[in-house]
Amino acid sequence: MDTFESVYTGNLGAGVDEVGRGPLAGDVVTAAVILDPKKPIEGLNDSKKLTEKKRERLFDEIKERALSWSIARCSVSEIDKLNILQASLLAMKKAVETLAIQPEHVWVDGNKIPHWGYPAEAVVKGDSRVAAIAAASILAKVTRDREMVEYDQQYPGYGFAAHKGYPTKVHMEALDRLGITPIHRTSYAPVKKILTSNS
Repeated sequence: MDTFESVYTGNLGAGVDEVGRGPLAGDVVTAAVILDPKKPIEGLNDSKKLTEKKRERLFDEIKERALSWSIARCSVSEIDKLNILQASLLAMKKAVETLAIQPEHVWVDGNKIPHWGYPAEAVVKGDSRVAAIAAASILAKVTRDREMVEYDQQYPGYGFAAHKGYPTKVHMEALDRLGITPIHRTSYAPVKKILTSNS
C-alpha cells in the first residue's frame, strides 16, 4: 500500500468505494468497511491489482474480521435517472449509512465526497493508499463480479461473465447482434445509439 497521512487517527474510520462506473450494464455497487485494528488483514490492496482467487479469499476474511461492513448499490434505472456520478455518490452514502457501527470519519475513494454529515476525506487512488478503502473495493468488486456471472446465465450470448458489462469488442458485437437487455444502461452512449437505430 502507498502511504497516506489522514487527519483522523482514531479506530472508527470507514473506507468507502464503488465498482462499476464504466460498464454499460448492471448496477453500480459500493461497500463501506471499518477495519478492526486488533484483527489485521494481510494483503489488502486495490481490488483491480489482485487476482480473482485472492479477492475471493479476502472477501470472506474482510467480512469475518472487520468491525463493520456494508454493501449497497444504485440500480440501472437510478443510474439512467441521476447519471453515473450522482448514482455512485448516492450508493456510497447508502453503504456508509447502513453500517451497523457508525463511523467517526470516512475515507472516500476518488475526489468527490457525497452529501452527508460525516467528517470525511476524499482520497485519490484511495484503494491503494487506505486499507479500509481497499477492503471496501474488494467487497464491492467481488459482489458485482458475481452478479455479472449470474446475468451471463440469464442473458446468454453477451459474455457478461468475462467482461462484466464493460464495453469490450465482444460486448459491442453482441449488442449489435442481440439488442439491449433490461440490465443495460440506456443513458450510456453506445446503448443509446443502438436504441435509436432500432427505433
